[in-house]
Amino acid sequence: MSLKLLPEESRPREKLLSRGAKALSDAELLAIFLRTGISGMNAIELATYLLEEFGSLRALLAADQAAFCLHKGLGPAKFALLQAVLEMSLRHMEETLKKGDALTSPQHTRRYLSQLLRDRQREAFFILFLDNQHRVLTGEVLFEGTIDSASVYPREVVKRSLELNAAALILAHNHPSGVAEPSQADRRITRRISDALALVDIRILDHFVVGDGEIVSFAERNWL
Repeated sequence: MSLKLLPEESRPREKLLSRGAKALSDAELLAIFLRTGISGMNAIELATYLLEEFGSLRALLAADQAAFCLHKGLGPAKFALLQAVLEMSLRHMEETLKKGDALTSPQHTRRYLSQLLRDRQREAFFILFLDNQHRVLTGEVLFEGTIDSASVYPREVVKRSLELNAAALILAHNHPSGVAEPSQADRRITRRISDALALVDIRILDHFVVGDGEIVSFAERNWL
């Protein structure tokens, strides 16, 4: 059935405008993104089919171009649109973070780091550089590694911190395995970085390890 034949309150776009985005199901949100269906399926039916094919909305959003474009109703144009939407969301979160104190919005910081790092297939070491008021100057992936490790050099962390005139840092890295529990190697490199930064009076405020649906904070465990 064409969406135009549905009652207005059942059409995803109209429902969003009247009740807000949180009132929509995953399929309804995806239908708005798709805009149109295909032969034999309206946008909601196509969205429901795609969610079943991928297994979840998250899996669809995290798919690479090759996997994404294999499915009917999708293609390079839709993939490009999706990447633009995801990047805008990430930049919005980053801008929001920069406007405030990273320590007074810990949940926002966690959401940002999770969205940035969770679905990466390789380990990435990310740093939020903060000024002396704990406002975010910038955030950068400073090191990237293989599927289960990244070579992290304290000297480079110190060098970049001084270039940005940072007063404090928040470290974060992902575990592609999905298990957020920090390793002994994670604790050792954090201590080495902390010791190197102490020589130039820069503090580490936290180190987050991002897993699949979980983030472990070194500060909460009193490891800093």
